[in-house]
Amino acid sequence: AIRQVAMPANLNSGGNVFGGWLLAQMDLAGGITANDRAQGRVATVAITAMEFHLPVYAGDVLCCYADITRIGSSSLTIHVQAWVHRRNGTHVDDLKVTEGDFVFVALEEDGSKRLVPPQ
Repeated sequence: AIRQVAMPANLNSGGNVFGGWLLAQMDLAGGITANDRAQGRVATVAITAMEFHLPVYAGDVLCCYADITRIGSSSLTIHVQAWVHRRNGTHVDDLKVTEGDFVFVALEEDGSKRLVPPQ
């Protein structure tokens, strides 16, 4: 759904990317997917599961993949996996670093809930 390079400004004092930055990227990826399926505005209402597997470092290329796992009357649950392309000299490792379930609700322009259209 999205691809982003982790930059030094995104690091904490330990040299890893802030968890909040990573969550924001995953939320964007889930939101793009939910927006496409809901055919309009959506908002994040919950993160029902989250697991951090490995750290992300400056220079890693973060790739977020999003799959719809549930569609309710006005909500969508999106499972987002975050992977990195980590360069080690000339070798590139693809590693799953984080995954979680994001719940979005479909909204009218005035912010009220609306139904998710049928496919």
